[in-house]
Formats: sequence, C-alpha cells, structure tokens
Amino acid sequence: MSVDDQISNKSNNQPFHKILEKNTSRRTVLKGGLAAAATTFFATGAGTVLARNHFGDKGDSFFKRKKGGLIGFKAVSVADGNGAMPTISEDYEYQVLIPWGEPIQPYGPSFTWPPISSHQEQQIGIGHDGMTFFPIKKGKKGYGIDKKRGHRAQNSHGLLAINHEFGQNNHVLGKSQPGSLEDVLVSQHAHGVSVIEIKNCGGSWMRVQSDMNRRIHVNTPVAFSGPVADHELLQTPDGNIPLGTVNNCSNGQTPWGTYLTCEENFNGYFGATGAWTATEEQERYGFSSSGFGYGWEKFDTRFDLSNPNFKNEENRFGWVVEIDPMNPDSVPTKRTALGRVKHEGVAITVGKGGRVVAYMGDDQRFDYIYKFVSSGNWRRMRAQGINPLDEGTLYVAKFNDDGSGNWLELSIDNPVLAARFSDQAELLTYTRIAADLLGATPMDRPEWTTVAPNGDVYCTLTNNSKRIASNAANPLIPNPDGHIIKWHDTRKHTGTQFEWEIFLLSEDTHGTEDTLSSPDGILADPDGRLFIQTDGGQKDGLNNQMLVADTLTGEIRRLFTGVTKDEITGITMTPDRRTMFINTQHPGNGDPSLTNFPAPVDGVSIPRDATIVITKKDGGVIGS
Repeated sequence: MSVDDQISNKSNNQPFHKILEKNTSRRTVLKGGLAAAATTFFATGAGTVLARNHFGDKGDSFFKRKKGGLIGFKAVSVADGNGAMPTISEDYEYQVLIPWGEPIQPYGPSFTWPPISSHQEQQIGIGHDGMTFFPIKKGKKGYGIDKKRGHRAQNSHGLLAINHEFGQNNHVLGKSQPGSLEDVLVSQHAHGVSVIEIKNCGGSWMRVQSDMNRRIHVNTPVAFSGPVADHELLQTPDGNIPLGTVNNCSNGQTPWGTYLTCEENFNGYFGATGAWTATEEQERYGFSSSGFGYGWEKFDTRFDLSNPNFKNEENRFGWVVEIDPMNPDSVPTKRTALGRVKHEGVAITVGKGGRVVAYMGDDQRFDYIYKFVSSGNWRRMRAQGINPLDEGTLYVAKFNDDGSGNWLELSIDNPVLAARFSDQAELLTYTRIAADLLGATPMDRPEWTTVAPNGDVYCTLTNNSKRIASNAANPLIPNPDGHIIKWHDTRKHTGTQFEWEIFLLSEDTHGTEDTLSSPDGILADPDGRLFIQTDGGQKDGLNNQMLVADTLTGEIRRLFTGVTKDEITGITMTPDRRTMFINTQHPGNGDPSLTNFPAPVDGVSIPRDATIVITKKDGGVIGS
C-alpha cells in the first residue's frame, strides 16, 4: 500500500511502457482470464523440484492436474462484492482476529478511542499488512519451530508475525494533527510489528497468554548489520542510538525461521520545523518539509529534517528488518546488504548452491525491481556465524525489448558507480541513485513478489496514472489499473539473465466477473494457484478483494471482498493450507459513517483494521 503520490525518479532511463510497446508481439495478455498463459507457464520448467517453499514442502505437488481444475468454490459475484461488511464465497467462512487495539496479552489494556501511548504499545497496532504464520512447539528447551510435516499441532498453534504499516492521524488520534508528544507517541506505537501466539481452540482462533507476545514499534531499539553498519551515514551528531521501524508493508520469511519486515514509505514521517533544503539524496527518496502530514517533527526532534543534531536519522529507515519471532529478547536487525529503497516486500527462495535469493519491489512510480543473492550456501554461512543476508550481491532489473532481461550488479567495483560513491556502504544507502546510474528499467510501482515452486517469479505493478501516452492504442498508457509481470531467471535464481512476459493486464479483465484493478498482494501456492489481492479503486462498485487464479486452466474466481474503502492485504497459511490469514487495512478510511467493521453496523463505532481467518466449510485446501 502506498500513500505517496510523488514521482522522485528524475532519471532518463527507458520507461517500461516503451519496452512494452516493442514487445506486444510476444507478450502473454490474459484477456478476460488466464487461458493464454497455461502453455507458457509450463514452458518455463513446470514441475521442477526446488528448495523448500513458503509452505515447508519441496513443491512436489506443483502442477498436478486435478479433474475439473484447481478452483471448485462458488465465486463472489460483482453484484455482491460491496458494502460495509465483508463478503466471502458461500463455500467458505471467516473469523475476525486481533483487530487494532486488541491487547497483546489477554489481560492487557482494552481498546479505547483514541488510545493512550502507554496502552498502544501493549496493543495490536493499526495498518495490518504483511504477515507470516510460524508453527510452534513447546518443549523442555522452550519454544521452537515445529518442522514435523503433517503434525496436527503445527496447523492449529503458532506465532503470527504481522506488520502495522500506517494509520492516519484522523483514524488513530481523531484529529488531523498531533497536539503534543503524547499524541506522537500514540501514533508511533501504533506502527511497527506485532508477534502474537495464536491457537485454534474448538474451531475458533484466539491469541493466548505468552512470553512470546511482543510489540516492536518506532521507539524500539534496533541494530544494523552488513556493509552499512557503523558507517558515518548512520551516525547523528546527537549520538542517539538507532530506534524503531516504520511503515512496515509486506514481508518475507527466511529458511532459518525468521521474519522479514519491510520499511516502505518511511520518508513521509519526517518533516521540517525550520529552514531546510533537500539534498539530492533526500530528494530522490521523496523527503519534504511536510511529509505525509503526521506532524511527528513538531514534538519529536528525531524526525525534524531541519534539526542539525539529527542529521542522517532518515538514513536509518528504508531497510529490510529481520526479527526472530521465537526469541522475544532478540533485537530487530536491519540487513543493509539488501539496499535502501521503499521496500514493499521481499520474497525469499533458495537458489543454486543453496544460496538465498531475495526478490524486492521499490513501490513508487517509475522505480525498480531488485534481487539479492547471498555469497554462499546459507547453511554453511550460518554455521560460520555469518548471516546470509549480510554478505552477497544486490542487483537491479533491466527489461529488454525482446523479452529478455538483465540483472545489473550494484557494486562499487563498477567504475560508473565508483565515480559517484565513496564506498559500498554509501552506494547501498542511496540504492536508488545507483540504480539510476546503471540504467535500470522504471516500473509502475513494483509491489509484492512471489516465487512459484517451478521457479517463475511474479511481481504486482499496482498502477501508474502519471504515465504520459506515446501511443494511444497501447492499453497500458496510462496504466491506472496495473498489471502483473512474470519472469524466470537463469541458474536457478542466481544468474544475471532472465526471460520475462506480461502475466495479466488488469484492464483486460474489466467488464467480466473476473474484474480487478490495482493488484498488490500476491502468493503462489504449490498446486498452481495464484492468490491476488487488490489495493485501489475497483470497477462496478466492488470493494477491494482477493481472487484465486488457476494457472493451469486460466480461470479466475473471487474468493473474498472487504469493506468500503479498505485494502485487502497480507497473506499467510498454516502448513496444511487449510487455514488462511489475510487482513483488511484502513476499513472505511477510519470513517464510522462508512463502516464500523468489525463491530456491527451502528454508524458510531470506529472501524478497526483486523486479521481475517479463512477456512473452507468442507475442510479443504484454501482456493480449492
């Protein structure tokens, strides 16, 4: 989700729409469905067994053709997909879990509106977004990840690590601007991450009393690792210690069982109370004197760009942050080798030689897609005491006219980059500028990425209404409704070349029951389904939604729609894939006259972001 309407990329790199114009003869356009994609999907290596995926298996069930296709549920119709309460397929049911303000411990402070800061730091935050379910077991040595496949406990008991992306002042505070430091602290404590132990008790999920439950917010101590750690660009004249994580959008999960949370629109929380002129670097990241209007700089000098004592404070944000959910005493660590951009999310897979590979989108108009490859086998690196996310190579994508692509290495060894940056740490702190210099391809707001078990990678490009048309007949100029791109890397994700194609143009679904706009959240499952979530104006009065695409048959069906003015985001499942967790974010944009979800409609109750637990009535796999 992005609330930033700026364009900060002033480079002259060839825009994606120019490349697309030259590639229309070979692209896969899925008009009114995905039927045209089935053959090309198989052509890229369907059925290849890769390393462990999101669901803990090796993808051996991927692309097993099932009689009648992969989707068997009755779809929510366009006509039924609106209103102040969610709608779900009649073959499914849902439960509301951990809404904003719910205490993280059963006997903690209850929700009141507006909250007070000392309570909010003990409560679930607002802006529910990316999340991961970690199955757990308890033993003599305490908590650990449950790795026993098929074990019943791992599907009914776990930790839910969940991001809290943003909450506008009117929603959180009930006013447009903070009037005190207390107001700022309320807002800051509503951001960040929650780690909550949850359990299925008699068919109903609930959070339980646990030493594991904790909040990580804007004032939580954090650490830095990798090439930028201890660099002068992270030091302030005030000497204040690094604190906090903010605008936590999507997420990732490492093979060693940790959670990755991604800082997206961090620039919007900074402002200036005095005279201030943006540097080239600040301008490229969209900093301004007013930010997004949060007003934190008025009462918290750490966020005041005009305060010389806190020079470089802004460089401490914009990173991927690793959190160990099983260790509540661990310090969240910002992994600087993955670069500093507006990270929407990070999709982790294991490539050739056991190296960890991370795919990331930088969510702003005309920004880029990135890839990180660890320097070695992740198991061996960890055995040597090295975090695989601290040492490796960062690349940025260039999409060529003929459907090929290149991963351009962002290294100080490149003379072009060495002429601009003093060292690798400075390059990574200003990753966007380095990518500009290499001629990366500007994209239409790259958001979530997901890796299918056959090796195909998908990225949602939510929209770009600011694109200037050069060919009126081209359906993506401008691109107000977004699309999804797919590519396949060489050398099992570790190579520097790839083949790409358009997987879906949202505009081509309009006028059908499959209609969708502004694709955002995305997840590929082991059977060949693609779950697609939306964030933006849908057609025909639809609320934002989650759809399921069968990549074998080309069918799309709508599984769930949210409430008025919300976003559907965040997606994770239990290992057996029979329970799914998704989120509704900013329901009604905080306006109780539009919705009171999750409370019954009364026109008064403040709507609250919440997690939605989805199950199939017959107990089947989600999406089937």
